[in-house]
Amino acid sequence: MPSTLLSRRDLDFLLHEWLRVSELVERPRYAEHSRETFDDALDLAERVATEQFAPHNRAADLAEPTFDGQRVRLIPQVRAALDSFAETGLLTAGLDATVGGLQLPHAVAAACFTWFQAANVATSAYPFLTLGNANLLLAHGSPDQVDTYVRPMLDGRFFGTMCLSEPHAGSSLADITTRAEPQADGTYRLFGTKMWISGGDHELAENIVHLVLARIPGAPPGVKGISLFIVPKVLVGPDGSLGERNDVVLAGLNHKMGFRGTTNALLSFGDGAHTPAGRAGAVGHLVGAPHQGLAQMFHMMNEARIGVGAGATALGYTGYLKSLAYAKERPQGRPVGAKDPAAAQVPIIDHPDVRRMLLAQKSYVEGSLALVLYCARLLDEQKTAPAEADRERAHLLLDVLTPITKSWPSQWCLAANDLAIQVLGGAGYTRDHDVEQHYRDNRLNPIHEGTHGIQALDLLGRKMTMQGGAGLALLTTTIGDTVERARKAGGEAAELADRLAAAVDRVTAVTRRLWTDGDPVLALANASAYLEAVGHVVIAWMWLEQVLALPPEGAGDAFHAGKRQAARYFFTVELPRTGPQFDLLASRDRTTLDMRPDWF
Repeated sequence: MPSTLLSRRDLDFLLHEWLRVSELVERPRYAEHSRETFDDALDLAERVATEQFAPHNRAADLAEPTFDGQRVRLIPQVRAALDSFAETGLLTAGLDATVGGLQLPHAVAAACFTWFQAANVATSAYPFLTLGNANLLLAHGSPDQVDTYVRPMLDGRFFGTMCLSEPHAGSSLADITTRAEPQADGTYRLFGTKMWISGGDHELAENIVHLVLARIPGAPPGVKGISLFIVPKVLVGPDGSLGERNDVVLAGLNHKMGFRGTTNALLSFGDGAHTPAGRAGAVGHLVGAPHQGLAQMFHMMNEARIGVGAGATALGYTGYLKSLAYAKERPQGRPVGAKDPAAAQVPIIDHPDVRRMLLAQKSYVEGSLALVLYCARLLDEQKTAPAEADRERAHLLLDVLTPITKSWPSQWCLAANDLAIQVLGGAGYTRDHDVEQHYRDNRLNPIHEGTHGIQALDLLGRKMTMQGGAGLALLTTTIGDTVERARKAGGEAAELADRLAAAVDRVTAVTRRLWTDGDPVLALANASAYLEAVGHVVIAWMWLEQVLALPPEGAGDAFHAGKRQAARYFFTVELPRTGPQFDLLASRDRTTLDMRPDWF
């Protein structure tokens, strides 16, 4: 029975027939691996996700975490699943062998983790955040900090969080007020409140390692005065033993429409509920140099943004597969034009409008999965390409694609979940079927790790203009290389290439038009439309790349034919959406800017 979490056939196609990850074993970092070890890791991920994560997805949604003022309680299946996950070693799949990692290519590691996000996005959030925390400390922490905090996280003994937002500041990190007072012993004492902290408190691990943004007294105002601190829930001794309870406490849980199995916390630092060494104040350890906290935290945030896109993709994908299975099994109605009311009903997949909804979902989720794995492959190039120029190119292209990879799946795989509900009809919005939960879970992703608006400002205001427009030039040149290969291939691929080339030309022209006088207020007024339009162009590129990886038309099987049809759909139905959006952007429309608050 094919899985309704993800399509292993699609993963194999993307990883091996398109991205050719097996070629990476020729590089020293991956020399111990082979196609067989990659497939073994994917098999293990699918099995554990299916057997340990998927069965309690609904239960964790219905019985969300509770807090009695002293302890947080979750259903026991969450801890059992996370223990099973830790035993697989997949948390360290892409990490260095020096820290116990498997040194799998990042593309393979990303594909493995997507199984867990599809099976249970709430439970998978705990290792997701922990890995991001560990990666940040591996990049910016001291050797002692790595030994004290990272190694226990990678063993599954400690979990990690990131603590950025504050109730009064939200996403405006320049306005945070949490302060870190230096102590004679080289530590700091933190005082303040952090809000919306996923995984902020629980008893799923021996300890929780909080990465906290705060200000040292006398620091410069704004983001230039932010520093980063390790603040463990329980203090850790020089020998690794657990000591006193630190002065960080749970003030309350937020109750969300989705991801309900992931605790989401309001945390109070330094309110005196605990008094380590006899004094109030949460003991913290500075990471790196003072006032570099935001730059350091972006290491985790950018990783998390791509991970959010992967999670959105996984939720869209499993919703698509479940609605597809339902459409094949659910008999209802008869074909248009059927004359005999006594004739047997047909499966609803025989109705054209149902096929339309399924085809739209397929184009969204398979296009998104391609983008997520392409970005993971860029990370492999950034870290292991033999030539420095290739490593720099991969780094820049990944920078440009990050806001798109976060936001496009968060919008359009949510749209896929909406269509999955529609395919099931009245059953779709009942709790008897998973698709309504997938929609609620996925609705959080357009907000997680920066809203669409924030990603749009990043894409148009920073990524497309940085280094004198080098980001825009690299993106359009890279897509142009695909266009040229498709034109040489001829046939339908060449026709699709011409349509994509025209859209890319509009991206370049509109970007220049928006910045024609350097006015950021006007240029960014419709940035969200820009993000959506450019995102559609990028997904069209992903589809053309997949078309080029297919065997000649008529030579493949039903899987390959379905890929080709989904590409046709995206180019025929979706890519033309960008025309009116680019028209709006090119006009430098001021409607939103000119709307006064008192007119609402």
